[in-house]
Amino acid sequence: MTATDAGTGAGTGAGAGDGVRWAPGDRILWRYRANGEPGDGGAVHICRPVTVVQDTDDLLAVWMASGTECVRPVLADGTQVHAEPLATRYTRPRTTVRSRWFGSGVLKLARPGDPWSVWLFWDRGWLFRNWYVNLEEPRSRWAGGVDSQDHFLDISVRPDHSWEWLDEDEFAQAQRVGLMDGATARRVREAGLAAVEVIQRWGAPFSDGWEHWRPDPRWQVPPLPDDWDRTPAATPS
Repeated sequence: MTATDAGTGAGTGAGAGDGVRWAPGDRILWRYRANGEPGDGGAVHICRPVTVVQDTDDLLAVWMASGTECVRPVLADGTQVHAEPLATRYTRPRTTVRSRWFGSGVLKLARPGDPWSVWLFWDRGWLFRNWYVNLEEPRSRWAGGVDSQDHFLDISVRPDHSWEWLDEDEFAQAQRVGLMDGATARRVREAGLAAVEVIQRWGAPFSDGWEHWRPDPRWQVPPLPDDWDRTPAATPS
């Protein structure tokens, strides 16, 4: 079974993630589980079909094209998450909806074991905008893609190499409402500081020239499979 097959609805057998490696052009799912639930986290509440750019021992790079149909969380009454006041943003009931990613596409870079991924954004005409460090659990790899859990805190890195913390208010609120305990919060902050150290010495992947990368024009937008929320037999990446 190819990774492309796995990413478009094929079943997952025992050990489905063992030794899987994807080729450029394969289609997989990049997913996040809900926070604050027992076990390995909650059900999948973010799912983005992506196309593999590179998959090596050192780096997984994927492309999320403009127009991609994704799954994202909203409040149960349909309110957009970020439109809800911070005090109740993480306590009101939620559901998921399908919607399309518009605007420029996003290149996502993840090194095995790193508790963050690095996303690249462009404006119209391929004018590079910024890098975005998304602090998250190291991704679990399975036959159809990768799963993680977002850690609220992020870092924006500008083309001039300056940087700033993002979403510190959400990071603090997640702790107040019990979505993240103190030990986990300290670990996330330490991960952020480790990412800052990489930024300050301009290490990989910032120094690797990915801002000049362009997608293969033959790639089509991957579809969102009906079983986007299936439970895989996951193995650590």
